[in-house]
Amino acid sequence: MFTLAVAPALFVLLWSTGWLVAGLAAPYADPLAFLSVRYAIAALCLAVFAWLSTAPWPGTRTDWIHALFSGVLIHAIYLGAVWWAIRHGVPAGVSGVIAALQPILTAMLAPLLINERITFGRWLGIMGVEGGFAAVAVPILINAIGMVSVTLGWFYQKRFIPSGDLRTVSCVQYLGAFLATLPVALLIEDFVITPNLTMALVFLWSVVALSIGAIALLLLLIRRGAVSRAAALVYLVPPLTALQAWLFLGETLTLMQLAGMAITVVGVALAVRK
Repeated sequence: MFTLAVAPALFVLLWSTGWLVAGLAAPYADPLAFLSVRYAIAALCLAVFAWLSTAPWPGTRTDWIHALFSGVLIHAIYLGAVWWAIRHGVPAGVSGVIAALQPILTAMLAPLLINERITFGRWLGIMGVEGGFAAVAVPILINAIGMVSVTLGWFYQKRFIPSGDLRTVSCVQYLGAFLATLPVALLIEDFVITPNLTMALVFLWSVVALSIGAIALLLLLIRRGAVSRAAALVYLVPPLTALQAWLFLGETLTLMQLAGMAITVVGVALAVRK
């Protein structure tokens, strides 16, 4: 019960740091090269953990295919798009704001894909939050592609992987992300990763806090609650990302962004209330 109570807040806090580490890594590593290594390390760590804890693996070929494909949607395409965009000049704070579009798409698709009903009050909260960020959101195409991919990945996870051990499912998902990302990285990048203290810390945080911790919380939220309610939590990510980018990356923080943060809090309260 304690885990479920703190999971939403902890997920938002951890998830929001993803844009910060992408910004920190951008000067020192090719984005897809970094992600390929990150996926491989995360899969290896989870495989060892699953083996030590005798966790059951997906039982059928279909289960493996579903896990591999969901990993491509949730990790490979989504993170690849975000990290590539940040490496090519999109500010981390702006990239985080684009994530605010995801709950709108989620709410639109939920009745069609998994027959999840969105109440009027939740729609009011979702649309109110989006209005708060409309003035500062930049429709960056590559980020939008990533947003669509992770949205579809959440639905795919909810529809086709409703059960199974999260340790082994996550491991297979990272294997799918690695197999999809590595060939592209080798094709379009020089596969440069500069070894230094910053990169070591970024790798450590990316694997332990994000690839294992945040994703485990995300899959738990998707499995235990409504997809649209879990997606609405993403609205809290842009303000946290903007604050982190301001503190650690020197990006600007405008009055419009601060106003959007205030509206976000009200909108999330409406969108996720029981």
